[in-house]
Amino acid sequence: MSIQLDKIVVATRNSGKFIEIKKLLQETDIKLLSLSDFPEIPEVVEDGATFEDNALKKAKFVASSLGVTALADDSGLCVDALSGRPGVMSARYGGPNCNDMRRFVKLLEEMKEIGAGHRTASFVCVMALVAPDGEQRLFRGVCEGRILDEPRGTGGFGYDPIFYFEEFGMSFGEMDLDTKNRVSHRARALKMFADFVEESVKSKASQG
Repeated sequence: MSIQLDKIVVATRNSGKFIEIKKLLQETDIKLLSLSDFPEIPEVVEDGATFEDNALKKAKFVASSLGVTALADDSGLCVDALSGRPGVMSARYGGPNCNDMRRFVKLLEEMKEIGAGHRTASFVCVMALVAPDGEQRLFRGVCEGRILDEPRGTGGFGYDPIFYFEEFGMSFGEMDLDTKNRVSHRARALKMFADFVEESVKSKASQG
């Protein structure tokens, strides 16, 4: 059975993330909802060892609970000099009482002795699309950059102000949403998802 794409629940209550996804998919006819539309759905514990594990766990739970195709992502910052940390722990780095600023301040503190030539990092996003019957697809996007010595810009969310994108000469925190949506890890994963949607629509039309 092919995955139904007329309505998708994005498995997040993060308004910034949902706005990014909605904007990137605004050219499609997909009706997008978020978990904010379903307060009865509990948060899913992200205890997987990989981004793929966490994305699939969230999407499977939401799809089976609501009987609607679900799109979930897990994303994070992987810093080479920290052996890939914070990685899957990016949203929980520093403990449950940390906000975005305290998390990236903690990371900058850990890296204060690391020279400019060794501050490479990548944002990784894995998106899982899961139908109520269990059919699934995975889309992985990666964006390479480096960690700044101090935050720049106030846009975006999470680690955006300390992630420097060499090609544009600015941090993600300095980019407007349209610019970030062209190059971000989530944008790249969503581009793969959008290509899948386009191919699915074409296939359905040819069969009809």
